[in-house]
Amino acid sequence: MEKTKGFWEIVEAIYERDGRYRPDSYEFVMQALRFTQKKLKRAGHVSGRELSEGIRQYALKTYGPMARTVLEYWGIRSTEDIGNIVFNMIAVKLFSKTEDDSIDDFKGLYRFDEAFKRTITDLTIT
Repeated sequence: MEKTKGFWEIVEAIYERDGRYRPDSYEFVMQALRFTQKKLKRAGHVSGRELSEGIRQYALKTYGPMARTVLEYWGIRSTEDIGNIVFNMIAVKLFSKTEDDSIDDFKGLYRFDEAFKRTITDLTIT
């Protein structure tokens, strides 16, 4: 319980400094990171591209046709927003990065209007 409370206190502090993204977006990105690591069978680092794709898949799996609406409600409208959230989390040591990681790794990876259309292949995500 303490760990969760600590997480939310940190997220609230981030939100006070950068109110572009609702606090729930940070929990979602944390969960999507775990989903992505599991899917890639990797415990450690994932790239911005890998995480952005993992977020797309996790959002579709979790929220179905409402994925884009939920993300937009939280303030996430582009892969650049994902990068901003990730780097906010890096700044407070919730996430770490390598020397090669950059906020630019998240720029223009996909368009949300296209990425969150439900297709038959999206229905088979495990």
